[in-house]
Amino acid sequence: MTIQEKQDIIIEEFSVFDDWFDKYALIIEYANKLKPLDEKKKTPQNIIEGCQSRVWIDASLNEKGQVVFVGDSDAVIVRGILALLLYVLSEHTPQEIIESELYFIEKIGLKEHLSPTRSNGLVAMMKQLKLYSIAFSSKKG
Repeated sequence: MTIQEKQDIIIEEFSVFDDWFDKYALIIEYANKLKPLDEKKKTPQNIIEGCQSRVWIDASLNEKGQVVFVGDSDAVIVRGILALLLYVLSEHTPQEIIESELYFIEKIGLKEHLSPTRSNGLVAMMKQLKLYSIAFSSKKG
C-alpha cells in the first residue's frame, strides 16, 4: 500500500465523524494500537525536541530496504498522532518517505485542532521521520 493510499484510508476514517470529540476518540484508538516502545529505545538520542510531552522515535531498515519506525509518547493524544504518522510512513523506502507530502493532517482538520505547542511537536515529529529517511538514503548511496 502506498503512502497516499494509507493517508486516504485515514481521511476516510475521520470523515465519518463531524464532532471533534469523536475524532479525538479515533486518535486515542490509534494510540492504543501502537505497540509500546522497548524501554531500551527510550534514550536521549531518540527523544524528539520541540514536543511538550515526551516523544521517542527510532528507525531501522528492514531487509527490503524500507524504513521501519517505532515510537511512543507519554501523552495519549500525541501517541495517537504519532501512531498515525508511523502507520503512514513505516515500511516505505527512504526515497518514498522523503518525497511524500503528508496531506492527511490538514484534510482531517487536525492542524487547526492542535494547541500551538502540540502543533510544534507534530512538525518536530514529521521532521525527525524525514531526517531518519534522509540518513538511510545517504548511507545507501
